[in-house]
This record gives sequence, structure tokens and C-alpha cells, in this order.
Amino acid sequence: MSVFGDGLEAAVHKVFTRPAPKSAGAQMRYLVKQLKGTKAVAQMLRISQRTVERYVKDQLKKPRPDLAARLEAEVKKRWQPQVRAKAREKAATTGGIVIDTRARIGYTAPIGTTDEDRLRHLTVALPPQYAGRLFDAQEQGATDQQLQQIAAEALKEVYFQDSGRRAGSLEEVRFTDIEHLEFEL
Repeated sequence: MSVFGDGLEAAVHKVFTRPAPKSAGAQMRYLVKQLKGTKAVAQMLRISQRTVERYVKDQLKKPRPDLAARLEAEVKKRWQPQVRAKAREKAATTGGIVIDTRARIGYTAPIGTTDEDRLRHLTVALPPQYAGRLFDAQEQGATDQQLQQIAAEALKEVYFQDSGRRAGSLEEVRFTDIEHLEFEL
């Protein structure tokens, strides 16, 4: 499970102007239209072309749980690409992104400071450059660990160092044991 990747996707899904198709038939018809044919959809979902055709004609209505999950994921991945692109663009240029997390957060600092990892609940507005870095990294297939590192750098600068006004000698922020993570555009 990709905590950061899923969190970023969920934030983008909140800006959709229309709900994605819900029924299996409607989802299948949408994918057939997007991929221009039943064969491509069948290969992507790892089912037979005939099964895709049955869903399109509403002859089949209730997919197996694993197929239903794959179907929904593929539809959401392609749903409203212009709206998705605008939301990411706005977050990366003007709006920024808000991170709400409950996790174990600590830092590396000079000897004599209280750098213990402890459970913290933070809600922090990150500037647009970090939103842009997160979305760019996600699009380039970054791992959850890499996305977590970008978020940790952002928290270091914005929360701990207050954009350069304090804790100038802070070296590294550790961001582990994530209990809750949510992004808001």
C-alpha cells in the first residue's frame, strides 16, 4: 500500500467536478471508450475480451472483488484528466498543499537539543514548490519512501525551521510510523 501516493491521489479526487462511474458496466464502457477497444481493456484488466463485452452490454453486473478493485482503480486513474491537471498545476504554482498527519517525527540536530522522535499530529500548509515536487515525483513513479523524504524536507523547512526563522542547525527530519496521512489541495 502506498500511503503517500494514495494520499496525493485522494486529494486530487476531491476536486473532481463529476463523480466517476459507479457500476461495473458504466466503468467498463468508460474504459473501452478511453482505450478505444475491448481488447486493450481485457489485457489491462487481465480478463477475456468476451468478459469485457458482457460487462459493456450489462449481461454481467457484479465483478469479483479483485476485478472490481482493478476496474475502479483504472477508471479513477483516467477520470477527468484536465481537472486533475489543473488541480496539480494550481497546487504547484499558487495554492500549495496541506498535509495533515499523525506520525512519529523527530530530527537530527546538534548535541544538547531535544531531538527525540515522538508522536505528533501536524496540519501544515506546504508552499507550492513542495506540492510541485510531490506531484512531479509521483508522476515519475517515485517510491513511497521518496515521497516521504520530500514531505520530511518540507516539514523541516516549514514547520521546524519556520522558513529560516528558527532551528537553523537542524540537519534531518525523520518521519516514521505514520498512523494517519491526508493531503488537501
